Amino acid sequence: EVQLVESGGGLVQAGGSLRLSCAASGFIFDEYPIGWFRQIPGKEREGVSCISKSDNRIYYADSVKGRFTISRDNAKNTLYLQMNSLKPEDTAVYYCSCNADRYGLGSSLSYWGQGTQVTVSS
Repeated sequence: EVQLVESGGGLVQAGGSLRLSCAASGFIFDEYPIGWFRQIPGKEREGVSCISKSDNRIYYADSVKGRFTISRDNAKNTLYLQMNSLKPEDTAVYYCSCNADRYGLGSSLSYWGQGTQVTVSS
């Protein structure tokens, strides 16, 4: 059974930092690209970042470029998202998944976890 467990969200002031983690199980982690999307209730899902399975090709949304850094530890089956210089508009639920095909990074799995809430106060 595929499981993706996101963690690391919280409440932070604008300009602050958070590091999200996604623990993966139930599939061969290093065989798939993976990433993050975020969603605000009532708004469309936004792809945040995506990383290829092994050669570190990366996509970032323009809205987070230069502030967020995605990384993966294939030995630990874990994905990370370091978020710096956070802005109130980054407030959303963050989910561990990405549509890698859209960014030319390969075929990803269509699973995600329960998400982790990130709230940035002004």
